[in-house]
Amino acid sequence: MADGIPGVVPVRDSKRPDGPALVFPAGSWTAFLRGLKTGRRP
Repeated sequence: MADGIPGVVPVRDSKRPDGPALVFPAGSWTAFLRGLKTGRRP
């Protein structure tokens, strides 16, 4: 995960730091993390 890019959250596999990144809208990433913390499923 990287910081400093307004409005999006790029995520990369830590085992392959030079590999491709998935880019998620910041709001979707926040909802995903909230779901993980609360155990909610989509």
